[in-house]
Amino acid sequence: MSQPLPIQFQTVDLETLAAATGRIAVLADSGSPLSPALRRLDRLTKGALARALASDAFGKLKPGEGMDLAFPAGLAADALQLLHLPKRTDVATARKAGAAIGRAHGAGGTLVLAEAHARAADIAFGLALRAYDFNAHRSGERPTPGPVTMMVADAEAVARAAAPMAAVAEGVFFTRDLVNEPANILTTHDFAARLAAMQELGLEVEILEEDQLMKLGMRALLGVGQGSESPSKVVVMHWHGGAKGEAPFALVGKGVVFDTGGISIKPAGGMEDMTMDMGGAGVVAGVMRSLALRKAKANVVGLVGLVENMPDGRAQRPGDVVRSMKGDTIEVINTDAEGRLVLADVLWYAQERFMPTGMINLATLTGAIIVALGHENTGVFSNNDDLCNAFLKAAAAEGEGAWRMPMGEAYDAKLKSRVADMVNSCGRDAGAVTAAQFLARFVKPDMPWCHLDIAGTALLKSDSTLAPKGATGWGVMALDRLIRDRFEKG
Repeated sequence: MSQPLPIQFQTVDLETLAAATGRIAVLADSGSPLSPALRRLDRLTKGALARALASDAFGKLKPGEGMDLAFPAGLAADALQLLHLPKRTDVATARKAGAAIGRAHGAGGTLVLAEAHARAADIAFGLALRAYDFNAHRSGERPTPGPVTMMVADAEAVARAAAPMAAVAEGVFFTRDLVNEPANILTTHDFAARLAAMQELGLEVEILEEDQLMKLGMRALLGVGQGSESPSKVVVMHWHGGAKGEAPFALVGKGVVFDTGGISIKPAGGMEDMTMDMGGAGVVAGVMRSLALRKAKANVVGLVGLVENMPDGRAQRPGDVVRSMKGDTIEVINTDAEGRLVLADVLWYAQERFMPTGMINLATLTGAIIVALGHENTGVFSNNDDLCNAFLKAAAAEGEGAWRMPMGEAYDAKLKSRVADMVNSCGRDAGAVTAAQFLARFVKPDMPWCHLDIAGTALLKSDSTLAPKGATGWGVMALDRLIRDRFEKG
């Protein structure tokens, strides 16, 4: 899997600046006095640094943005990157500045002069996230990125602050890799194997195969995958970091490794993007990896339903009626509304087996949420204001866009079926909401629950602040923060 760049933290050493190769990144603010390191660089460059900081070009930079001085005289470095970053700044801006460094980082390596900046750890986090590059399937020589060194006033303190962020970065990378993988590589077998390998980190991992799922009554989930050569599976990941015997918090993810739409087949244009339809399961996996790496003091269980939705002589048909693990019957109006069938059984199983303190599910569930919110925000649906508000607060703190959507009886009434307890699809109007209402029928009345529709945020066609185009890993940071703030003790 892709690994975040290792970042070394060292005490500032002004004597090494002239000979540093590759890139040097410095933090500065318009009109502020130069720090000792900047004064040394200004002398070495014969005043070029001060002139650049006083220029209109630097003055027009927004906080977190940067500009380059190429091949600066007096330095061995190829470029001197000037980042506009005030000493007092928020987390998002510090990470944005780090991302600007990470975007430009190359084979020559980068020296970051963060000095005594209070957000040095966040700068390092942003740098690591933006330097991600999924190149597993490119032929030819792959360039190896050079080393990254951050010079700071207190190297040990910054390293301590950065350590849990590095664990989260690895979780984000794990999610991005999963979402970026093509479906011929990331089959249900391969996905389950990657999750099982996390036992090395201290996670307890179980893989439930089709015969076990049939005995449990997961016919809604099994119906989705019955047209595929890849067998359906449910993978359960336990992290026991809290008090022994204490009920866990549950994360549930939709893991459709490829979605053709089944018999209700999708249009050919854009179908290649359906390799990302396992994005919810990818986020759950990334969060569980982060928790294990940073030894989180909480009990959390992550469950993912892994299926492939293919058209075949054995595939589920529109008009079929399936019985869920809960016992409710579902009329399949549209086989492309398959993710909710997967989640219905896994949500019920999570509650029946683990009796969690709360539950959040994630899924690339509907195109309708993209119509509503675009690619800036995930749609958040919930039956519990306390849990929902806690998640929204965590998402805001981590800079991951999220917006609460409505639910209600009028939407739920649309699920009425002529021949079964409910239909799986109600048409185009309020499609994201009716999908959430469907899932709510598989959540027990006293269970705090959120549904996150990440269809618009899991994968982007253009670069974002902290990620190159492709998989974003949206949700790993927010859910890790939620668990840290709400469930960890001590």
